[in-house]
Amino acid sequence: MSILDREKLIEVITREVMRVLSEKNTTPQYAHPNSDVNLEINARWKSPDLTGQEFKSSIQIIDPENPLALRAMEKATTARVGIGRSGERLNTKSLLSLRADHSMAKDAVQKQIDEDLLKELNLPIVQSKATEINEHLTRPDLGRQLSDEAVDFIKKNCIQNPQIQIYVSDGLSNSAVENNIKDLLPILMDGLTDAGIKVGTPFFIKYGRVGTGDAVSETTNAELVCVLLGERPGLAAADSMSAYITYGAYVGLPESKRTVVSNIHKNGIQPVEAGAYLVDLLQTILKEKKSGVDLQM
Repeated sequence: MSILDREKLIEVITREVMRVLSEKNTTPQYAHPNSDVNLEINARWKSPDLTGQEFKSSIQIIDPENPLALRAMEKATTARVGIGRSGERLNTKSLLSLRADHSMAKDAVQKQIDEDLLKELNLPIVQSKATEINEHLTRPDLGRQLSDEAVDFIKKNCIQNPQIQIYVSDGLSNSAVENNIKDLLPILMDGLTDAGIKVGTPFFIKYGRVGTGDAVSETTNAELVCVLLGERPGLAAADSMSAYITYGAYVGLPESKRTVVSNIHKNGIQPVEAGAYLVDLLQTILKEKKSGVDLQM
């Protein structure tokens, strides 16, 4: 069996185990079904959340030499600490957790955005030149460009010449958009408006990249562009969002000219906190008329 076939087999087995664990009637049978012991166990049993911190956090090394040091390490990082092994492989609990996180990361990239959420936030959808998910993943150059239809829509329906243009994009995680934008965007828009800043019409770009903001800047003639973008998911967080901010953006701009606020998610920078921080940061960049490595704070 090839390595690829073995990986596929492990993934199938893991998904089946997760399905069985999630069924309501899945209970461990340690005694006769009607025994008092088994009834008590069944009453206490609940299917574990394989992606939850509680499931992943227990130290699994038997009789560690310094358990306090392991606990301190565990609290200081989102990396897996003290996972243990069974022979030459990961133990079952660690493997299930790893596979569950990997599945969440893949789903975050492949899933489609919840359009009802975008309607609720009054975010019209436009698209880059990438036409579907596989092209989006393999042709980042197309994701950096706006489709002709997107350019026409923005010019006809969005405020032109704003001081700050805010927009949202899937990037590589629609989960990041769905889990963070509802709390982040209203605070950001209200804060900038209250500060007397002319803010452009917000919208959503499907199959977008960081560099798409340069095309948005040229299309709206915005002084400053900020995109709230879903980041590439990892095994510690599949729903992390970043804000990429560029002053005087244009197509071909060096990446060093961008300022970024990253790690926006429930276990990182809280969306509400990020929104408040971005209001202050955007005003500073607007005042200094520079971003990226040129900005000294």
